[in-house]
Amino acid sequence: MQTVILTLISIFSTLGLLAQQTTLTGTITDLKKRPIAGVSVSIADSYDGASTDSIGRFAFSTTDTGKHTLLVSMLGYKSWEQPVELRGGSQSFSIQLKESPNELTAVVITAGAFEAGDTKKATVLKPLDIVTTASANADVAAAMKTLPGTQQIGESAELFVRGGEGYETRQFIDGTTVANPFFGQAPNIASRGRFSPFLFKGTVFSTGGYSALYGQALSSALILESIDLPERSEASASFSPLFVGAQYQHLAKDSLHSWGASAGYTNVGLYFKAVKQQPDYFKAPEVLNGDANFRIKTSRTGMLKFYGSYAKNILGLRNPDIDMPVLKNAFELNNSNIYTNISYKERIANRLKLQTGFSYSQNKDNIHQQVQDADNKPVQHTLPDWVAAKNFRLATNSKLMQLRAVVDYKLSGLSAVKAGAEYWYSKDENQYQQFPVAALQDHFTAAFAEADVYISNGLAARAGVRAEHSSLLQKTNVAPRASLAYKLANAAQLSADYGVFYQKPQSHYLMWHPRQNQLRADHYIVTYQKIGFNKVFRAQVFHKEYKQLTKTFPDTSSTGTGYARGAELFWRDKSTFKNFDYWFTYSYLDTKRAYLNYPYEMQPTFAATHTANLIVKRFFTKMKTQLNINYQFAAGRPYYQFKYNNGAQQWDVLDQGKTIAYNNLSFSANYLANMGKAFGVVVLSVTNVLNSKQVFGYNYNADGSNKVAVVPPANRFIFLGLFLSWGTDRTQDAINNNL
Repeated sequence: MQTVILTLISIFSTLGLLAQQTTLTGTITDLKKRPIAGVSVSIADSYDGASTDSIGRFAFSTTDTGKHTLLVSMLGYKSWEQPVELRGGSQSFSIQLKESPNELTAVVITAGAFEAGDTKKATVLKPLDIVTTASANADVAAAMKTLPGTQQIGESAELFVRGGEGYETRQFIDGTTVANPFFGQAPNIASRGRFSPFLFKGTVFSTGGYSALYGQALSSALILESIDLPERSEASASFSPLFVGAQYQHLAKDSLHSWGASAGYTNVGLYFKAVKQQPDYFKAPEVLNGDANFRIKTSRTGMLKFYGSYAKNILGLRNPDIDMPVLKNAFELNNSNIYTNISYKERIANRLKLQTGFSYSQNKDNIHQQVQDADNKPVQHTLPDWVAAKNFRLATNSKLMQLRAVVDYKLSGLSAVKAGAEYWYSKDENQYQQFPVAALQDHFTAAFAEADVYISNGLAARAGVRAEHSSLLQKTNVAPRASLAYKLANAAQLSADYGVFYQKPQSHYLMWHPRQNQLRADHYIVTYQKIGFNKVFRAQVFHKEYKQLTKTFPDTSSTGTGYARGAELFWRDKSTFKNFDYWFTYSYLDTKRAYLNYPYEMQPTFAATHTANLIVKRFFTKMKTQLNINYQFAAGRPYYQFKYNNGAQQWDVLDQGKTIAYNNLSFSANYLANMGKAFGVVVLSVTNVLNSKQVFGYNYNADGSNKVAVVPPANRFIFLGLFLSWGTDRTQDAINNNL
């Protein structure tokens, strides 16, 4: 009898629990009514819940009763909650979730830029990529020439981007501009950049459509962010037949501040004796440089950084005079440069950040050119006027100071508003022969604002405006910028960029005609980009409209026009082939200009219609060796001989054509070795391995009877160096970067 009673009690208890049990079912979709799988659905303060299946359905039961809250959450979507009363039976829900932008899943506003750094998703070129690119020889700008949109200009170190001249690309460090990023150079011979790639943790190379936070770059911006505190104290040294250098970086024990300094000396005289150069160098290029830095972590979110550098370089060379080949032109350059930069950033409120910067630079060039005879002596007898004019001395002294402040206010999600202002003071002084030339002085001010609005994970917009005023030009300009990015399936996105960009004319055109307009270019860009695991694909089409370019005939004015349009491809793959890293780029460019003394719209001499790059890197882990190959191609560039027609009062084109195609196969090898207590890297680099002939253009004498090709000083460049560091074994870093 007792057993029967217990059984009945158990049955009635179970029936009671079933009567109190509530079953919750439903479907979850996004705002476009597409089902979302993997959504977490639960009762607050309870263990009861479930996840949606592949078609967005969920179902679970709970024995809780009374008033509770139903919680729904999913990465990338805003959380959803609703009060429910559990009293048995079943309840059904139809729920729609709104996307919530987050850094892991949100669309990226690229604004036409290739980005690299610790926090950037579209990683393209990091410092180790730059130093291991065969043709770059550890030069930042040279490495950027492997990206689409750039031209293979062998006679200049500057970056020529999308139909723009080299001065149309500006470099920025920690927000402030760098007036002279390259060492002084002789005519038609490229120099190098002043800064080591290891100074920077982040790189943004925008080939167009860049942010309103930056200006005075008509075509392109190379935005560099310096490292914060180093990982540890370290000493290093470098040795080569070309240079010697040493560096020390000290990190305090509390890891809250650091300081460092470096020095180097370069002299290529020994190399030039071993490898014949086409110019006759009576002073082999020499560079003496040094820099210093300190960094202070002022709070959990604050950082103060200082960097200062000094460099001096000299060179002297002779070439046959183009008008009278029995004579020689001797060119001598003495250059000195000072650059300082101090920046400070801090989170001054919960959602508010402040970034400030100050930079000062001074660049001096002393140039002496002299006509000499066959014995390298100054010519004493009377020369024709056009030849005698080649005897001159020119001294230039350029100063630039910039102050800048930006505030960044975080809105909901990833949306943010940035606003700021900057002030530039510049002064250019020139002395020709012993006579001073009128100095150029400008007080340049700018204000800017920009908003990033993330409408959803898949749709974001950027709108900005920049206003600038030049006291020298007595002109004010307003430049709007806008970007729109839409996320497609499979980690792909489509974006469109528009912007108006201004830049002051070059100083030598303003010297006698300072009341010109700023140069103007309007950018239109459409980008498709897909980023996978160690793979990046990017395709762009662009159109750039030039206005207010400098014309030098019939008078110096801002009436020049032009256009540039084209298509570009970029593909990088680090995963398909084991231990291989490669990227390929292709650029098509259609551009013409009516500027300077061009009689009509013509393809400029620095523009090639087709360019391509193939970079391949193979790391041999057991051998601790990396082999790198870079092949660069560019179609022939146009060249012209202009002659003034006095009768018709116009410039005529007497001769024109295109150079041979540019081909350059470069190779480098890096061997990692532990040498006692030092970590060492042995580097061997060879450019133009196949000894391909390269012609960059032609120069003409006064009557056009003598036509001389512009060629590199030597067809091939060979470098061998040893780099040592104490305090850090970077073997694993190098391996990880290349696997």
